[in-house]
Amino acid sequence: MATDRAKALAVEREMDLVEVAPQAQPPVARIMDYGKFKFESIKKEKDGRRKHNVIKVKEMKLRPKIGEHDFQTKFNAVKSFLAEGDKVKLTIMFRGREMVHQDIGKKLLDRMALELKTISTVERLPLLEGRNMIMILAPAAAAAPQPQPQPQSQTQPQSQTQARKS
Repeated sequence: MATDRAKALAVEREMDLVEVAPQAQPPVARIMDYGKFKFESIKKEKDGRRKHNVIKVKEMKLRPKIGEHDFQTKFNAVKSFLAEGDKVKLTIMFRGREMVHQDIGKKLLDRMALELKTISTVERLPLLEGRNMIMILAPAAAAAPQPQPQPQSQTQPQSQTQARKS
């Protein structure tokens, strides 16, 4: 179809003449509402981003000489991170002569993994990188956050005393 005729047809239908494939011989054009097309493409892109699940990696730093209360506080924070569906990177930082006692750091990480084994899986075993020992925990498949079902209106049967009165 000639370009002039296509433009006239687009104006007649109150739409736009959009060039789809300019490299083709002859160039390909389409009659469409370009504003509506752009709006729908942006809407599809937003829906795709909304459905995309982003997994974050949270980091919790510990020291080999950590006290019991401090350990429990850090443990509860890690537990909440895993409950939210985030991965957790546990880092034991060694300073000075603490490097000689890496077994203490490994025991700490193993204890954390053991206490969290119901809600997490060890993605990366404890590994020494420089002066830090690192372990990564991922939420277990069953512990991953799931959408809460909507509460349905529950109709309770009449109690026996109400049935007798009527």
